[in-house]
Amino acid sequence: MTTAAPSATSVEQFLKALESEYKDLSKQLKLIGKYIEAHHGRLGLEGIQDVAAACGVQPSAVVRFAKHFGFSGFTEMQKLFREAIAQQLAPDRNYQARIRDVIQTGAPLISVDIAQEFLKGSIGGIQELIDTLAQSDLDKAVELLAEAESIWLLGMRRSFPVAAYLDYALQHTDKRIQLVDGLGGMQEGQLRSLRQGDVLLAVSFPPYAPETLDVLRSAQVRGARIIAITDSRLSPLSELAQAALFVQESTTFGFRSLTSTIGLAQSLFIALAYRLELNRGPDGERTGEGH
Repeated sequence: MTTAAPSATSVEQFLKALESEYKDLSKQLKLIGKYIEAHHGRLGLEGIQDVAAACGVQPSAVVRFAKHFGFSGFTEMQKLFREAIAQQLAPDRNYQARIRDVIQTGAPLISVDIAQEFLKGSIGGIQELIDTLAQSDLDKAVELLAEAESIWLLGMRRSFPVAAYLDYALQHTDKRIQLVDGLGGMQEGQLRSLRQGDVLLAVSFPPYAPETLDVLRSAQVRGARIIAITDSRLSPLSELAQAALFVQESTTFGFRSLTSTIGLAQSLFIALAYRLELNRGPDGERTGEGH
């Protein structure tokens, strides 16, 4: 068995490496990988025995899994997930820590230096999206949106601006649009009028918001068709979705961009608007296709 090197330095990097190598893992390591990908939000709190029992393997297999990805063992791998939990529990302090890291790494930066580095990272992320965006995935998402009479939009925490933009843009179509904003913790109540055949478009990235996953599962039970904008095919959103679009955001100075995701959302809207206009007859009325 080969060992990946160097070790990932963030949960996002680790999950990307896992996605890339998943198909070549042994059966046991695939079980562990699938569990970690689906439950990485709590991996920082679980012991090796807990992970092994949940996966139906021996603890030694969990150690082999960690070593495959370049870690010395389970403890070193788990450290990544503990740091992610700390970021969630104290995000303001973490932002300050990231800024301090930037200050300590070299000569002082002026504002334009910071802007240029961040924008260069965003450009790199967009180029990667251009190179990796699959036509079949985008076509399927557009098809689902075109066929739906009602479209529901969901994005929590960092992903909320993407859902909010789509809410604004899709209001310019003749679709019924509903943003599930979770105001007052009422996201479940907001789903009461969701009907079978409606489409729910959800946006989420590691560490995937538990609220988003809960709403997705409820929508699935109600018969909604699901489109996901997320980071990989191993994402828990992908497992629930009929169509999934994947984007890896750039990270500069420890901060993740939203540039590529917003660009993808805008592209999806324009592609849908184009499709809807094609479906109109010469008198401006909708044809049967896409109704």
